Amino acid sequence: MALDCGLRLIDSSPFYGRGMSEVMLGLALRDIPRDDYLLCTKLGRYDLGHFDFSARRVAESVDISLHRLGTDHIDIMLCHDIEFVPMQQIVDETLPALREAKQAGKVRFIGFSGYPQKIFRFICDQTDVDCVLNYNQYTLQNTRFADETIPYLKDKGIGVMHAGPFSARLLTDAPLPAWLKEPEEVKAAAREAVSLCQDRGSSLAKLALQFSVANSDIATTVAGSANPENIRRWAEWIAEPLDHELLADVQAIFAPVQNIGHAEGLPENN
Repeated sequence: MALDCGLRLIDSSPFYGRGMSEVMLGLALRDIPRDDYLLCTKLGRYDLGHFDFSARRVAESVDISLHRLGTDHIDIMLCHDIEFVPMQQIVDETLPALREAKQAGKVRFIGFSGYPQKIFRFICDQTDVDCVLNYNQYTLQNTRFADETIPYLKDKGIGVMHAGPFSARLLTDAPLPAWLKEPEEVKAAAREAVSLCQDRGSSLAKLALQFSVANSDIATTVAGSANPENIRRWAEWIAEPLDHELLADVQAIFAPVQNIGHAEGLPENN
């Protein structure tokens, strides 16, 4: 479905479904020409509390992902959610091991992903990476990634990716999940924005996706759904022009809570 709609980057991780995401992707892509898509997956996080960024596990994880995905190379391999561990290990051990996989032709580009803005300078001031991924912080409500970090990454020539244009369902019409970490005032603003968009014959999710993909400094915006109809709808939304009047009105609603987020991972990494 995604490929039929013109979407080409496919993102996965051993953490998603404890490996089943990669397994199912491998089956789905088995008869698709390898040049028709870009494949991004991750390593280091394997369950909610299971992290292993050791060099030995890097080598194992790359080979296991290749096997599950049924391919001889991964386009992008990211160290997954590095804010949950002492990050110096990523510089000293994880990325050097990942470079060996790159030199062996198993991986084309390497980098890391995470939520706090602090992690990007911590890593990139010490070592080189090809690309990074931040999530939930280039959205209608939170633009800290663009405000604080993207100019720094551009100066270093590092590829910029962002995930979570809907900010873990905050910016959709769906009921907010109990596990959503944003403060109550942020949730209240989002519900007000939902009502405004509905009154205008649109949806907050549509505006949120269009806003996130419109930033030319971000190479790709990653979103996920188990519903094929959502994928088709997203492709249609991306092709439509952004309603700048509605955008301005929604941004006014979010102005009092702009860039309010939450802590993620170890305290010292925030």
